[in-house]
Amino acid sequence: MKIKLWGVRGSITTTGPETAYYGGNTSCADVWEDGWLLVLDGGSGIQKLVVDNQLANKRIDVLLTHLHLDHIQGLGFFKPLFDASMEIHIWGPASSTRTLHSRLSRYLSPPLFPVLIRDLPCSLTLHEIGNSTFQIGPFSLQSNYIIHPGPTVGFRVTGNHSVFTYIPDHEPALGRNGMIEDEQWMSGIDLARGADLLLHDAQYTAAEYLNKKGWGHSSIDDAALFASVAGVKHLLFAHHDPARSDEALNDLYAAFQNNNYTFKNELAREGMEITLP
Repeated sequence: MKIKLWGVRGSITTTGPETAYYGGNTSCADVWEDGWLLVLDGGSGIQKLVVDNQLANKRIDVLLTHLHLDHIQGLGFFKPLFDASMEIHIWGPASSTRTLHSRLSRYLSPPLFPVLIRDLPCSLTLHEIGNSTFQIGPFSLQSNYIIHPGPTVGFRVTGNHSVFTYIPDHEPALGRNGMIEDEQWMSGIDLARGADLLLHDAQYTAAEYLNKKGWGHSSIDDAALFASVAGVKHLLFAHHDPARSDEALNDLYAAFQNNNYTFKNELAREGMEITLP
């Protein structure tokens, strides 16, 4: 399983020399195995995603964790959507009030975007998911609702030999007494348990989180605790605060290093490529 990160910034695209190393594009990653391609989220990073001759067929599956703008703002610039020969499947969390098509159409239509979703020339299929399991080529997928404002899921992607868990927006510590360490009640734990690689929200410092409770995001300390309880092998801290420069991210991570976790952990970086065994 090969993974590349195309966007790891949170909330809004942030570009400039001060964010050049970790990147300023919002959430997007791709996952390849046996010529099949999954695209996780459609943030601004998706515009750079290259679909080359690795593709074994004319199908691409786009898996959306939720429909906040920073996770869908790049969809209208994803070139395969405008290729009539392509088969595109978009998977997104079900809502009790509106269909996935209706919610996506609010962005992919004037005045926010000039092209209507119904006018996209590709063969487009939308799938509504919740606490679901499904198969895409060589991938076994699990989606579960998690703690974040609005219908939001995380994904567990199981390939032939490895597991990648993708939870870029998540607040497992939301509660009267912080994070519940009993796995039976912990948001997202079934997605992350024993994963070879976990990408997880770590937007705040512990001090910042005290004033951001309920906003749907995690501190770096809570992300690490979550990963520890889940028993993951490798943790990527992501959804970097748009106001935080590369230097500030390095300072945040240096302060966190006082914690002694045994699993590998590092800051997610735009352009990072990881091959799982």
